[in-house]
Amino acid sequence: MIVQLIVRVALMLLVAIAVPGNAVQSAGTPSPQKTDTEQIPIFEHDPSWPKPLPNNWAFGETWGIAVDSRDHPWVLQSTTHKDPTIRDIVAKEGKRLGPPVMEFDSSGNLVQAWGGPGPGYSWPEADSVAEHGIFIDHKDNVWVTGLNHLVLKFDRRGKFLLQIGEPSKTNGSNDRRLLGSPATAAVDRSSNEVYVADGYQNQRIVAFDADTGMYERHWGAFGKPPDDGPREPLEAQGPSPQRFDIVHCVRVANDGLVYACDRNHKRFHVFRRDGTFVKEVFVDREVPAPWEWSLEKGAYVARKGPGVGTGSVSMVAFSPDPQQKYLYVGSAIAHRRLYIFRRSDLQLLGSFETLGGHHEMAVDSKGNIYTSDGRSRKPWRYVFKGFRPVKTG
Repeated sequence: MIVQLIVRVALMLLVAIAVPGNAVQSAGTPSPQKTDTEQIPIFEHDPSWPKPLPNNWAFGETWGIAVDSRDHPWVLQSTTHKDPTIRDIVAKEGKRLGPPVMEFDSSGNLVQAWGGPGPGYSWPEADSVAEHGIFIDHKDNVWVTGLNHLVLKFDRRGKFLLQIGEPSKTNGSNDRRLLGSPATAAVDRSSNEVYVADGYQNQRIVAFDADTGMYERHWGAFGKPPDDGPREPLEAQGPSPQRFDIVHCVRVANDGLVYACDRNHKRFHVFRRDGTFVKEVFVDREVPAPWEWSLEKGAYVARKGPGVGTGSVSMVAFSPDPQQKYLYVGSAIAHRRLYIFRRSDLQLLGSFETLGGHHEMAVDSKGNIYTSDGRSRKPWRYVFKGFRPVKTG
């Protein structure tokens, strides 16, 4: 009897400490755990932010948004692309495009604006969207990504500090020097490395030293070496695509986990800093995009409809508490839903519809969420209003 009791206790301990291996998860999948109550943050759109721009300036396509250490939001708009549509729209309004990089205070007033071509570096220029992503690091340096294969680093006043990549030059996902249409970047303060979502043309996450630009490492989907094979369509059900299809975001949490958005495959992957794969999560995999964009009478208009969309996972951000309890997942232009996950187990707690997509997204120290989606030509602020209970499990 004593021997049987010892064996039984040992088996119970093994079950208790067992940790699941690399997992594939679909957002909203019912959990076998008992029902419990969780607190979920709630938000309300602030129509007063931002204030109208001075100098007869107007927003163009506002693709990027970030927040600095003073809770100042920064907006990146595309001003150098060759498509005349937005410029014509702005001209019809009797205005002109402002500079590409704009800093605002928390009340929505413009603090400063700068950016564009200058000596010593190559500014993003392209036939379509050029300036694409913006990130403010822990030293308040400003990182700008451009789809013509560039990542640029400036101080907060616009002084040029570093360039990674060369304009109009690329060499595939395993090159250690050149990029392939990077979407955005993020700096890990603990290692002083900049992670690049090198993902419109290449299919990888790549890390560089944030001061020197020296190559560190890179990886593709599931932490494997990228092979630049053909794009894989996403089916509503079935096996996971083995390659990325537009690596649209990368963000590093305080605990060192690296989150990568695979936009066209409606999923995000979680890695450790060294590229070790941790988990895959699909978000509304079987749901078509509910919005479509059309150009009507000189302006882009979003129409409700079946849509074809570009994916439910465009950007991620974290709640501002030290543990970063909540993971916010923003969708692309054709989607208007923001998803809230519990980061510890990546369980979907809820979502809410917003005024536009979330091409980029950032959170300030008070928990307010800032988003931008480009073609709407405006950034948005969603004010944190507290919590509400939600049942989980």
